[in-house]
Amino acid sequence: MARPSQALVAPLIAALVTALACASAPRPSAPGAPASGPAAASPYGADPGDPAAPGDPASDPTLSDPALSLPQVSSGPGAGRRAQSGMQSALLGAMIGASMGPIGALAVGTLAGVYGAVTGDVPFGGGGGYGGGYGGYGGYGGAEAEREAEIERELERQASLESEIEEELRRQEELLQEIENEPAAKGEAAARPPGAAPDPEELAERVDPRIAPRAPRPRDLPLSIFEERKVDIPAGAWGDGEKRKVVARSLDADRDGKPEEVRYHDPKTDALLRIEADRNYDGRLDAWTVYRDGVVAERQLDEDDDGKPDVWERYEGGVMSAREVDRDANGTRDAFYRFAGGALVEERHDTNGDGKIDRVVVYENRRIVRIDEDQNHDGAMDSWSHYGSGPSGEEVVARIERDENGDGQPDVFESYEQQDGKTVLVRREEDQNGDGQVDVTSIYEKGKLVKREISDPSLTPL
Repeated sequence: MARPSQALVAPLIAALVTALACASAPRPSAPGAPASGPAAASPYGADPGDPAAPGDPASDPTLSDPALSLPQVSSGPGAGRRAQSGMQSALLGAMIGASMGPIGALAVGTLAGVYGAVTGDVPFGGGGGYGGGYGGYGGYGGAEAEREAEIERELERQASLESEIEEELRRQEELLQEIENEPAAKGEAAARPPGAAPDPEELAERVDPRIAPRAPRPRDLPLSIFEERKVDIPAGAWGDGEKRKVVARSLDADRDGKPEEVRYHDPKTDALLRIEADRNYDGRLDAWTVYRDGVVAERQLDEDDDGKPDVWERYEGGVMSAREVDRDANGTRDAFYRFAGGALVEERHDTNGDGKIDRVVVYENRRIVRIDEDQNHDGAMDSWSHYGSGPSGEEVVARIERDENGDGQPDVFESYEQQDGKTVLVRREEDQNGDGQVDVTSIYEKGKLVKREISDPSLTPL
C-alpha cells in the first residue's frame, strides 16, 4: 500500500481538525430554556462560528426579562476560535513532525490539531495562549489588572500628599523667616530716612570684630503662634540653685515635635527670664540666653552641634563685655576676649591646648598695641612685641623685647622701621651678662649689620 504524500498531510489534518472543533463546540440553549452548562456566555462576545451568539436578546430570553436574568458563566472559546486554534496547531505540528517523514508529520500534526481544537490554544506558542493572551479566561487577568491599577492610583495619591506636605513646610519656613526679618527691617528703617543706606559707622560696627557686639534682641512674634504651659524649674537646672515656677511659651514652626524656640517668663510680671533656641532647625537646642531686668545678661552657644556649649558670653548695658570659647571642643576654654567701653581691649589664648595662656593681645582704641607670647611654652612670657602705625595707618611692629636667658626679664631689644614698604630691623641691643644694662648694640642698614658697639670689655671678642 502506498504511503500518503507529504503534500497531502496538512490538508487532511486540517479537515479532520475542523470537523473535530465543530463537533466539540457547545450548542446553544433552546429559546425559552435556561442556559445549560458553560455555554451560557462567552468572554469574547459573539463568535462568527456559533449558530446563535450569546448576548443576543433574540436567542436568550433571560436578557430581555430581568426577572429571568441569571449570572452568566464563562464557557471558554467558541467553535470559530477552536477551529482556528486547531488549524494553526495542526500546521505547526505537521511542520515539526516533517523531520520524521510523512507519517511523523501526520501523527504530530494530528495530535497538535486535536489539542488546539479542544483547548482553543496553540501548542509550542511561547505562552501566549488562551488563559493569558486573550484577556484572562475565568476573569483572573481582569482582576489582576484592576489590582495593579489600584496600586498605581494609591502611589499617585501618596506622591501627591508628600508634595503637599513639602510645600506646606516650605511655606511655613518662608513665613518664619519673614517674621524673623521684619523687626530688624523695621528697626533699621526707623533709624534712618526712607531710601537712605546705612551710614559707614553702622556698617563698620557690624563687621569690625573689635567693636563690642550688641546683645541679641528677641524677635517680636505674636503670642498666638506659641504654645503656652506652666513649668517647674528644679533647683540648679539654670545654674543658680533656685527652684522656679515659670510660664514656658514654645514655638514649633515645622510641627516636628521639637520647638525651635522656648521663652520662659515670670508668671507674675511676665518678664522674660530665658530663651532657649534651635538656630539651625536640626531639632537640637544650641543657644541659651539669660535675661536680668529685661535685658540680656549671659548667653551660651553650641557652635559645633555636639549638644554642649562651646561659647560663653556676658553682656553689660546691652553690649558684650566678655566672650570665652572652647575652640578644640575638649571641654576647656582656650580663648578669652574682654571688652570695655564698647571695644575689644584684650585677647588671651591657649594656642597649644595645655591649659596655660601663651599669647596675649592688648588693644587701645581698637588697635593692637602689644602682643605678649610664651614662645617656649614654659608657662612664662618671653616675648613682647610693641606696635605702632605705618604710613597708611596700618599696625606695624615697632619694637620687640625678648627674654633669652629665662629669668622673666627682657634682655634683647630690637627696633624696627618701615623702609620701602617693609618692616626692617635697624637696631639690636643686648644685655648678655644679665646685669640689667645693655652690653652690645648692633646697627643695621637695609637689613644688614653695619656697626656693633660693645660697652663691656669682658664680652670681646664676640
